[in-house]
Amino acid sequence: MTCAATPVVAAHIAAALSRPLPGAVQDRAVLHLLDTLGAIVSGTRLAARLGGPEEALAIGLGRRLGAPAAALANAMAAHADETDDSHVGGRFHPGCAIVPAALALADTQGRSGQNLLRALVLGYDIGARAVMALGVRSADTARFSTHTIGGTLGATAAAAALAGQEVRGAAHALSYAVQQTSGVPCWRRDSDHVEKVFDFGGIGARNGVMAALMVQEGRTAIEGVLTGPTSCLAAFAEDPQPAALTDGLDERFEFPGAAIKTGCVGSPIQAALDSLVALMADHGLTADRVARRTAIMPDGRLHIVDDRDMPDVCLQHLLGITLLDGGPTFAAAHDHARMHDPAVRALRQRIFAIPSKALTEARPPRQAIVEIETTDGRQLRHHTRAALGTPDNPMTRAQVADRAQHLMQPVPGAAPI
Repeated sequence: MTCAATPVVAAHIAAALSRPLPGAVQDRAVLHLLDTLGAIVSGTRLAARLGGPEEALAIGLGRRLGAPAAALANAMAAHADETDDSHVGGRFHPGCAIVPAALALADTQGRSGQNLLRALVLGYDIGARAVMALGVRSADTARFSTHTIGGTLGATAAAAALAGQEVRGAAHALSYAVQQTSGVPCWRRDSDHVEKVFDFGGIGARNGVMAALMVQEGRTAIEGVLTGPTSCLAAFAEDPQPAALTDGLDERFEFPGAAIKTGCVGSPIQAALDSLVALMADHGLTADRVARRTAIMPDGRLHIVDDRDMPDVCLQHLLGITLLDGGPTFAAAHDHARMHDPAVRALRQRIFAIPSKALTEARPPRQAIVEIETTDGRQLRHHTRAALGTPDNPMTRAQVADRAQHLMQPVPGAAPI
């Protein structure tokens, strides 16, 4: 490995705000910005008690904080309800880390909306490539959390661009980002969904803002930190792929690879829910007409959502309440008490999850199959190959706007979009 990737990435960051975006990419950036704002508002209950100078707005707290603190508060709120976007190729949730960091710097630096969108596109590009360069074979083999690595590097790129860093400053910001890169996959054991939101959103947003501000204040750092003998890839990569950092950097955008969720559920559950809802609509299914249900899931992701103790990331619970309620709802997905409801638990006992290597290898990723045996002996099956909101089945602008407004409505005082 060589250190050649760092100056290329740094130059890309330095030129980001002056680089026009293709119309389709800019439109996509608007949708992910809107989607993440909705996620932040819906997750305001998890906004932290933070302080600092009045530099940037912490949306959930309704007051201005120091830029790193505002980014942290907004980032934790963004992932609190499992409503934020995700990027399968990058193995992280970009919006909950990158959008809050970019909002904080755009606010403190007085940047335009166009600058903000260009920084977001940059952050998604760098964050996704940073993880792809690690060469992680599966979620089970990664020693470090790809969510924090992608979030930190992506947030730093966006923040450094908005802070006006030139090439050398951008390289130094990347160095501070690498030194702050952390995250252990133990978040999978978090039953309260608090440490998980810190790992997915809070760390990256706060550290990205800190990196940009430290350089803006004149702190110098090491250059050439992405590749080489003592570098980001040397420390964190499983099968280093340094070319992934720069390949197509000026031509290929990562926004089209990001998915917007239709519901507030763990990403691997989306396709299974789509299959169940389709079967309910096609066959008029109700809970009392279902004898048995089987969800066939990718074996590389099933462990994340299999029989979990949090309602919004528990496959069996969400399939059960969707059938009982006639569809998935935001309130039901966050109702911890219903996890102990005898009716729900009885229905869960008739739901079976089966891991499938074929679905893990299938493309597009995150497919699911739901099979139902009815009480009158029918055998029903639905295979969702691309859940609504994923890159192969994207939501329309109107659908994203409606979803964001729905997320904001339960919050007292939230104004219509």
